[in-house]
Amino acid sequence: MSPLQFNPASVMNLTDVYRQQQEVMERVQQATKQVGQDALAPMPAGATSGAQAPVGPFGSYLSEMVREVNGKQQVSTQMVAGLLAGQDIPLHRAVIAMEEASVAFQMMVEVRNKLLEGYQELMRMQV
Repeated sequence: MSPLQFNPASVMNLTDVYRQQQEVMERVQQATKQVGQDALAPMPAGATSGAQAPVGPFGSYLSEMVREVNGKQQVSTQMVAGLLAGQDIPLHRAVIAMEEASVAFQMMVEVRNKLLEGYQELMRMQV
């Protein structure tokens, strides 16, 4: 039986992914305003495009998704650390938590990819 190996380098930085999603949301908002189809809620007056979360139902959905994925990653990391430290954590629960976090992260990355594809398609449209 081989020991469970955990590679922390394989876990991407969720903060960077969140920032990328914020940038994409800002670009999509700007592009939809240029086309005249403001499908996303505009940012409130006086708001700047910094570290603030996107506004509107779609932006809040993305923010919540990133928070959930981050939470799953943290739980997975804690369970693996506890398992390696000899705590009373069943192996199957640690593996399930790791897989759940992995699947959630993959889904978030695919959503980001689809957003980028949609943005690129929008930018290719001739006005």
